[in-house]
Amino acid sequence: MTPREVKEMAGRRVTAADVARSIGVSRATVGYVLNDTPGARISPETRRRVLQAAAHLGYQPSRVAQSLARGRSRIVLIVVPDWPFEYTLRAHLDEAARVLDEAGYATITYTHHESEHTRPLWKLVEPEVVVGLVPFTPSEVRSIRAAGITRIAPDPVRHVDLGSMPAVVMGAELQVRHLATTGCRRIAFAAPSDKRLSDLSAVRQRAAAREAAALGLEWVDAREIDYHDESLPTLLHGWLAAGVSGVVAFNDDIAAMIVGAAARAGIEVPGALAVVGHDNKPVASYFAPTISSVAIDSVDLGRWTAGQALHLAEGRTTTEGVPELNAILFPRESTKRP
Repeated sequence: MTPREVKEMAGRRVTAADVARSIGVSRATVGYVLNDTPGARISPETRRRVLQAAAHLGYQPSRVAQSLARGRSRIVLIVVPDWPFEYTLRAHLDEAARVLDEAGYATITYTHHESEHTRPLWKLVEPEVVVGLVPFTPSEVRSIRAAGITRIAPDPVRHVDLGSMPAVVMGAELQVRHLATTGCRRIAFAAPSDKRLSDLSAVRQRAAAREAAALGLEWVDAREIDYHDESLPTLLHGWLAAGVSGVVAFNDDIAAMIVGAAARAGIEVPGALAVVGHDNKPVASYFAPTISSVAIDSVDLGRWTAGQALHLAEGRTTTEGVPELNAILFPRESTKRP
């Protein structure tokens, strides 16, 4: 190795290629020696020279390269849909990361945007398993498999969509059932205006409408609510004029907007209009009046997500298909009628 090459190598990690070049042998020979490859025919003298050069140059094996050579990166990539990163999603991912950490796996979360201008992260970090919080599209599955990754959840062979996932629809169904118990007969749905949530909102809206029909309630309206829309009191008066007595809100933030707008418009909640939220965020319990809300056990969902990854990585027993979860209704002042 020339003095110039030694100088260029200073300040960066020494590679096996550097070791090979320094003593004039092939990169493969160095790899056989440093990895102690069984069956490799390396003379004792060549082995001695390789080990001596590696020690002299300060060679340290790359942990990533070693793990990839073994086929085990011990990295789980969790692909998150392009949703706002809120309270329940954080709880879900925190618990999944905790369970995976205890099993010896590092967790990377990644939001895959539809208008992706960079290479997908599964092509850059060599994950052992890729788990999606919602089903992957066929093009995403092709891209993941093209990166050499075969351990994918949800199972890309099965047809799974948002509408078939209990964690997505069961909360909306419980919201409607709760309003029915308070005497509401005509229902409206308040959706977010954030286009990133349009698919999820549409699925919940359809689930709520189906449940209302099953209970003999009248489905009156569904509207998008903008956080900056000052016409919300007008909308609420229009709902009252149409006989709406209960509102299914997409989440607790939307529910708080409706309850606040009702107060400014002189509409009694729950006297004239009962409102039920979703997610059971802290805001639901400290808003005035407090907001009834449905909670899906995000911690349990996080454990299930981790379980899917460990099943693929290690063959651990796990629940097939979708998780069995409970939706819990927390009744508060926004729906408590005499």
